[in-house]
Amino acid sequence: MPNETAQRNLIVEEEAGLVTITMNRPEKRNALSTAMMAELTAGLRAIGKRVDARAVIIAGNGPAFSAGHDLGELKGRDLAFYRYEFDLCAQLMQTIQTIPQPVIARVHAIATAAGCQLAAACDLVVAGESASFATPGVRIGLFCSTPMVALTRAVGRKHAMEMLLTGQPVNARTAAQWGLVNRVTGDAELVAETRKLAMQIVEASPLIIGIGKQAFYAQIDLDTANAYDYTKEVMSQNAMASDAQEGIGAFLEKRKPVWCGK
Repeated sequence: MPNETAQRNLIVEEEAGLVTITMNRPEKRNALSTAMMAELTAGLRAIGKRVDARAVIIAGNGPAFSAGHDLGELKGRDLAFYRYEFDLCAQLMQTIQTIPQPVIARVHAIATAAGCQLAAACDLVVAGESASFATPGVRIGLFCSTPMVALTRAVGRKHAMEMLLTGQPVNARTAAQWGLVNRVTGDAELVAETRKLAMQIVEASPLIIGIGKQAFYAQIDLDTANAYDYTKEVMSQNAMASDAQEGIGAFLEKRKPVWCGK
């Protein structure tokens, strides 16, 4: 059975290298309050330093994955607060991509505004068939500018602009076609299918997964020549790792590799 701990806004479960972080503000549809974002960021940074944690799932408890920012916190504040709030949000999204462990969003029901941003910022997204994604800020006078950053890096420009300008929800199948979602499952199978994907990642060397994730984001916006210059050096250094030599040897010897994380 997974080990489970509870924080103010999060439930954390651990099982065989997999950490599942469940946002636990169901009465607020897991709105990303200041406290929630701070807890998520701190939790992810702590996981990022652990060698025994190999993959992370982010999920939501209750009727939604996340309905975005907690609008109750955004009414009538000063400029300093807004800058702090959106900087905190940006730190959370960047933390997801800078920790070595792959982060998978397990999305059910709705992921809207900053909730859509959270899903888009994750390395992988698994969605239930009834899930939907939207950036509806334009409809309440607050354009989804920070969600736009993650969204436009996950889907094409025209699709992103349609979501941002209309605020209309996109269903899970369409989100998958557009590149926002990796796979869509039946709602009843969502938990099991997401875990299955995560455990496939857990089987690999955590060192090599971390090297690959860092290299992916470093090369993605480089031109082709610079991307090859960067990745050929990464791969050369990777080949020197003990886990690389173990993996190559295990393949040639037709046995299961034993990772040492070096």
